[in-house]
Amino acid sequence: AGCVQVDNYATVVKTPAPAELAGYWQSAGPQSALVSPLAVASLIVTREGDTLDCRQWQRVIARPGKLISRGDNFYNVTTAVDVYRLKQEGRELDYDGMTLTRVEKPTKECADFLKKEPLASVLP
Repeated sequence: AGCVQVDNYATVVKTPAPAELAGYWQSAGPQSALVSPLAVASLIVTREGDTLDCRQWQRVIARPGKLISRGDNFYNVTTAVDVYRLKQEGRELDYDGMTLTRVEKPTKECADFLKKEPLASVLP
């Protein structure tokens, strides 16, 4: 994604999240970047910089990750070494071609995933 390249997830050093970025983010309504209008995308960002990219439609695909910064920009690097820029404006977050909105809690499916495979740091 852009000028940020990551070859080895294990070498990524996470960056603490600014207060306005930490939390739960979720798509609302159809998103052209998702496979179906019924699909839901979520991003969880902890204060310490751990992330979970959780997308669901007919099944849940969840990838833990780490928040990194390059200059004034923040990126999410997943365990699959996918790199996505995060651009926040108020309660909206541009992420992987989608618009996510801040929500109070994750979807049940993402919460169930976190029960089985918790992130390294405390949830927001």
